[in-house]
Amino acid sequence: MAQRKVTAIPATITKYTAVPIGSKRKRRVAGYARVSTDHEDQVTSYEAQVDYYTNYIKGRDDWEFVAIYTDEGISATNTKRREGFKAMVADALAGKIDLIVTKSVSRFARNTVDSLTTVRTLKEKGVEIYFEKENIWTLDAKGELLITIMSSLAQEESRSISENTTWGQRKRFADGKASVAYKRFLGYDRGPNGCFVVNQEQAKTVKLIYKLFLDGLTCHAIAKELTERKLPTPGGKAVWSQSTVRSILTNEKYKGDALLQKEFTVDFLQKKTKKNEGEVPQYYVEGNHEAIIDPATFDYVQAEMARRMKDKHRYSGVSMFSSKIKCGECGCWYGSKVWHSTDKYRRVIYQCNHKYKGGKTCGTPHVTEKQVKGAFVRATNILLSERDELTANTRMVIVMLCDSTELEKRQAELKEELEVVVGLVERCVAENARTALDQDEYTERYNGLVSRYETVKTRFDEVTQAIADKADRKKLLEQFLHTVETQEPVTQFDERLWSSLVDFVTVYSEKDIRVTFKDGTEIQV
Repeated sequence: MAQRKVTAIPATITKYTAVPIGSKRKRRVAGYARVSTDHEDQVTSYEAQVDYYTNYIKGRDDWEFVAIYTDEGISATNTKRREGFKAMVADALAGKIDLIVTKSVSRFARNTVDSLTTVRTLKEKGVEIYFEKENIWTLDAKGELLITIMSSLAQEESRSISENTTWGQRKRFADGKASVAYKRFLGYDRGPNGCFVVNQEQAKTVKLIYKLFLDGLTCHAIAKELTERKLPTPGGKAVWSQSTVRSILTNEKYKGDALLQKEFTVDFLQKKTKKNEGEVPQYYVEGNHEAIIDPATFDYVQAEMARRMKDKHRYSGVSMFSSKIKCGECGCWYGSKVWHSTDKYRRVIYQCNHKYKGGKTCGTPHVTEKQVKGAFVRATNILLSERDELTANTRMVIVMLCDSTELEKRQAELKEELEVVVGLVERCVAENARTALDQDEYTERYNGLVSRYETVKTRFDEVTQAIADKADRKKLLEQFLHTVETQEPVTQFDERLWSSLVDFVTVYSEKDIRVTFKDGTEIQV
């Protein structure tokens, strides 16, 4: 039998890279530097990383310097917003880079999945990563195991930092310490020790927004007006949105208070935040700082906003008279019409929107703005002449119609019943999990409890809404009362007074126009 002979054929190219062994070609090397915050104390670290790796790469004869890719002030827990990182990976996959040098695994990524995915993707293209601190080369046989371990440790480090940061924030909230992103918060600057200091110039815009709203404008109309006036948004942009206007109108900080922890982070990796709907505690601090809008005005705006939402089928911010004038014959709202729109006799009138619709024509006349304004001035002065009796009656109405004591008792009872039903459901599910119950009986019992819960929950929601309605009604009446008590006789039409006092005007005839005020008082003029 012939003797077996084995001949070794040595490798001629480098594994992964396909570069011939012994090749003198220089490796194209890039560096990656990152700091996760934009604080001043991190600027030095960032610049030091860039300078160090530039010199480090250029100091090797066998390396060819490509570039230093950087991300400043960006977290490493995901790669979505790391433009420098994404550009580096793209260039590497395009064949422009052979080796990436970075400080450590934690500088590269604190997310195990992202780290491994990137390493494997680059590895398939023959691109190596060198983590200096851990002395890990990803093309090494042990590289992936080590990178998995170190990435997991880095991820847990990030989790710990996030939890510590969250704890610190919540501790500050519990202590009543408020903070905002002052660069994007209109009306206030950061003062000593992080306190709120009114920015007088920006405060003018805030006050204007509240005035325009009380004058009857919608958030959309206010946004259009601010844009036309070329007033900058909180972010310094030229175009306002109605959502920005709404956020200013509903932010309690403008009346000097602070509601803390409106949002919270639900995922430390993705940095996802969620509106706090009761998942974590909130803290309300009264009198936290100097107010731009007085509390009474702010509370009235909230009540008015709630009223508009409730009457959205009626309310329109096209003009101060939109959905404010009612036909005494059919009950429909008056709308504006333009007569002689193209000549010198042009005038705007208001008439019943259903005047010429259907078979029968409404006999109510049209009215002009001058007529409505005159009726308002006369009716308001009549109202003010009976100030003492009116205020006494309004206070009685507030006590009788806005008291929610019984509703709150009922709300507490229903809440307790809900908790009992939830406990029964949980016990039913747990019992079924422990022992083999008849499934038909279990399903019937479970469905019965769920049905009971839904019934009680519906009642609870109805009572809660009724309490909120009474609270809104109380705010409106209190604001009405405050206006009446402080208002001097009226000599001319005032838009803000019109908005704060009048519910609607009813037209029966030219000589019978009635103004209904927000307390329900009707005066014929």
